[in-house]
Amino acid sequence: MTRPLPILPTTVVGSYPQPAWLVDQEKLRARGVPRIRAPEIWRVAEPYLAEAQDDATLIAIRDMERAGIDIVTDGEIRRESYSNYFALSLEGVDRDTPGEVIGRTGLPTPVPRVTGRIRRTRAVEVRDVAFARANTDRQVKITLPGPFTMTRQAKNEFYGDDAELAMDFAAALNAEIRELKAAGADVIQLDEPWMQAFPDEARRLAIPAINRALEGIEGTTVVHLCFGYAATVSDKPTGYSFLPELSAAAAKQISIEAAQPKLDLAILRELEGKTVMLGVLDLGSEEVETAETVAARIRKGLEVLPAERIVPAPDCGMKYLPRQRAFGKLRALAEGAAIVRKELGA
Repeated sequence: MTRPLPILPTTVVGSYPQPAWLVDQEKLRARGVPRIRAPEIWRVAEPYLAEAQDDATLIAIRDMERAGIDIVTDGEIRRESYSNYFALSLEGVDRDTPGEVIGRTGLPTPVPRVTGRIRRTRAVEVRDVAFARANTDRQVKITLPGPFTMTRQAKNEFYGDDAELAMDFAAALNAEIRELKAAGADVIQLDEPWMQAFPDEARRLAIPAINRALEGIEGTTVVHLCFGYAATVSDKPTGYSFLPELSAAAAKQISIEAAQPKLDLAILRELEGKTVMLGVLDLGSEEVETAETVAARIRKGLEVLPAERIVPAPDCGMKYLPRQRAFGKLRALAEGAAIVRKELGA
């Protein structure tokens, strides 16, 4: 039986720190955020890797539960990055001979090449959801890279128009999401951070692709956009170049980074009808927030939106944080939300 959600339910964006016995953090950081395979980051030999990833996933789930988080994930423990795990599983993608595109930072980035029509030929994250569902009574969220971001993170050598490529990525996502729901996922999230970096192109093709990916999907759906991991992007803008446009997206929730960039939350009024996953943990700060600091950030959100439309969360994934710091921040998140719930009489 899944626990019912309180008002102001807390969640994570997706990732949680992978243990040092599982992943070589120095090698991971040296690669940047991998778009192609990065097998060298794993410390455990291939015959034992899946079991080790399962064990580490249990640790991530238990940490989220102990911290008091209401909607948990599998921590993305089995992934080298948030995006390559799914993108490299698809037919039509050359995994072995990378291409190159200009990344979010303006620098050349190695990416997979698209050399044929994109098709999903097998389940990718279904076992991950089933494993999490079997090991927690909390609501379970699973994350997937969004179709626009996957399109930008690939060298298109097959399609005449990136819009067609994005729609085929979306169709593959839709097929995966249907199986994820059947496996027990309560919340489906599409990660679309590259919309912020390429807003003009996003306006041309992102929303139709997102809506195709979520076509016919019941329950809670989320689109996450941010300015990048705090570990890799320290100088962040104070406003989004692409956000109000998401009012036309089929997703019920929009997840934004707000704490580190000190976002003016007035812009949230433009997301009419959407619930907002509000970033209230600054992952760029080594300081672990107090519960009262988190509560104050939630109250700022309540000046703009009603409590029923706010889901407190970290700014972004916690993959690159030390585990102790990540756990402390999550505990502050849960305690801060509890303070505000009490003030609301909930």
